[in-house]
Amino acid sequence: MEARAITRYVRMSPRKARLVADLIRGKEVLKALDILEFTNKKAAKVIKKTLNSAMHNATNNFKMNEDKLVISEILINAGPVLKRLMPRAMGRADIQRKPTAHVTVVVSEVEKEISIEEIPNEKEVSEKKEKVELTK
Repeated sequence: MEARAITRYVRMSPRKARLVADLIRGKEVLKALDILEFTNKKAAKVIKKTLNSAMHNATNNFKMNEDKLVISEILINAGPVLKRLMPRAMGRADIQRKPTAHVTVVVSEVEKEISIEEIPNEKEVSEKKEKVELTK
């Protein structure tokens, strides 16, 4: 099950916002929020709000556990570019491009995977039981 949140037409460069998105891609939601809290970029504030929205969508709408949420997908797409004129010398004009971005965050609930090394075999279990019995 996935929950998503989309923020559109944000006045920031998608290229600069992708730098922040790369920091948190694939991380747990609570850890990602901590990273965004201390990231000194304009995009961090917008991405944090979108991530919060996706997390609350998951917990309220789909009854997911917020401790098990992981960022499964984060996209920063380019929005429309605002073009403005800036007067220059001798009657000329330059075009100033003001880019916008669309931020999409998708979170999903992931069960903790147990590796083969973490599963105790019968010999280890019996040895631990013997140690406990000897100490009593």
